[in-house]
Amino acid sequence: MQGLLLALAAYTIWGCFPLFFNLLSHVSSVEVLANRIIWSMLVTMLVILVLGKWNSFVRLLKDPVLMRWLALTSLLISTNWLIFIWGVAQHRVMETSLGYYMTPLVSLLLARVLLKEALHPLQAVAGGLAAVAVGWELYSLGSFPWVSLSLALSFGFYGLVRKRFPVDGLNGLTVETMLIFPLALGWLAWQFISPAYQLDFGSNLSTTLLLVASGVMTAIPLLLFAAAAKRLDLSVVGFVMYINPTMQFLIAVLIFKEDFPPQRLVTFLFIWTALVLFMWGMWLSNKKSVTNDKVKIATESRSIE
Repeated sequence: MQGLLLALAAYTIWGCFPLFFNLLSHVSSVEVLANRIIWSMLVTMLVILVLGKWNSFVRLLKDPVLMRWLALTSLLISTNWLIFIWGVAQHRVMETSLGYYMTPLVSLLLARVLLKEALHPLQAVAGGLAAVAVGWELYSLGSFPWVSLSLALSFGFYGLVRKRFPVDGLNGLTVETMLIFPLALGWLAWQFISPAYQLDFGSNLSTTLLLVASGVMTAIPLLLFAAAAKRLDLSVVGFVMYINPTMQFLIAVLIFKEDFPPQRLVTFLFIWTALVLFMWGMWLSNKKSVTNDKVKIATESRSIE
């Protein structure tokens, strides 16, 4: 129960991100991103020190292979954050929610194509429905859903690399933000010394505090999720993760009153159906795997006897 509550808290905070970043919609998306990177690094670094994880963090810094791949994931997660921040500022939260609904399906297809992982037939159908949803969006609304696809692809590739080269969430995010930190700080410095001084940080107390809080808001759900993942099965975590895009969708419709034409409802129906098939296929695959493990153990026990 404790693990479930931690997971619910993490995904609920992530689901509320549109409400938080909407408070910064008057700030340049790049400035918000730069501040999120800087303050996230400082907060996660402090947490590492408090939790006594400095030795494992230093070992990670000394691993050249992992550092090269984390340089890639730092670019991917920064791209994902920038598109999301921009989408919220442009009142396109419905498209960001669609992107995070699509993420597990994109991850599934990437794993199949690049890692040659086996797919349950229901999951293959789910991937096909996701492709149909994109095609329908392009046909019915006459616009390519680049916000949704960019979020899904950037986070899908991010998850793929992190799966191949696993690093715990806290150390991983700290290194990723540390690697992109010079660019973030350099951009802020360039803006500060430019003749047309445009930075909102320091312009007023509320905006400054919100920019600092973006780092705290990034770290808190990560820590909650890390604690939850140790206590829950991956199947449960996979189900709970849909709280995030669902909350984003409801915020877009009920709070931000974004336009929701019937054509887009069809897109979401395709995606929601695909997710049901995806989860069903994952459940059947897990059930088969558990059954096979039990049979293997029973067979080995009989052979020993």
